[in-house]
Amino acid sequence: MTIDSIVQEVVDAFLRAVDGEAPGLVEGLYLSGSVALGTFRPRMSDIDFVAVTAAPPNASALAALERAHLRLRRHRRRPFFDGVYATWDELAHNPAAATRGPFAHEGRFHYRADTTASSPVDWHTVARYGVAWRGPVPQSIDIWADPNVLISWTVRNLDDYWRPRRELCSKLLPLGGLFALRAHTVQEGVLGVTRLHYTIATGDITSKQGAGLYALETFPNTWHQLVNECLRIRRGGEGRSLYWEPLLRRREGLAYMDMVIDDAHRLAAERLLDQQAEAARSLPRVPIHRSA
Repeated sequence: MTIDSIVQEVVDAFLRAVDGEAPGLVEGLYLSGSVALGTFRPRMSDIDFVAVTAAPPNASALAALERAHLRLRRHRRRPFFDGVYATWDELAHNPAAATRGPFAHEGRFHYRADTTASSPVDWHTVARYGVAWRGPVPQSIDIWADPNVLISWTVRNLDDYWRPRRELCSKLLPLGGLFALRAHTVQEGVLGVTRLHYTIATGDITSKQGAGLYALETFPNTWHQLVNECLRIRRGGEGRSLYWEPLLRRREGLAYMDMVIDDAHRLAAERLLDQQAEAARSLPRVPIHRSA
């Protein structure tokens, strides 16, 4: 895999900073997201990471991490270097059970999340596609990956994050609806829900660009103009928009999100029924003894 020079610069700058502040603290560093999936775009993508320490960082280590991220932010603000910190033991277990530890979001370091900042998507992406910048390759270490938990988390994310966001964007006031007129907001919503549909349908992880290509193969032609518009925006907005009216693009984007979320629930329900049927078939049969 070819790594963009900006990614190399940012990651190397971070490691110099963190090693200078706390030598030996970060034992493993794995890139996920668009870098791992081969779709990184400097103007559109963040650099996502999972950093591994031997033990949960103490107060001194947390202060050192904060200084390292601040140094990195002063060196280069974008793309954002965003991710979570975990121990080797936490990497081997469901992230929902992990300590609510430190993370970086939009280039800023946070000591502790209100809820766990990591998700099954992080662990699955590292296990299957992660780029080992420091530490052993993912295939040689114990990384938790439960496909059923991944699907359950994906369904909850559609309901807890994307449905409320879609509702906010449907109203012109307050500013959510006006914000939804922006090209970037439309492609985030359309491709964001599509990548979750892909995960429920396939059990795998894809990028937003991969989600767009999946949508063109999966959904009716009536949605193709919208999907192609979102792919155009994702690629940096080259060429002219496929929509002459932002309100029309916004309206179709909201309708598309409704369709994809509803269909994802249908797929998840079918998957659950299939699992239940498979479990029933695997149960031992108890012989029936008839009286003479």
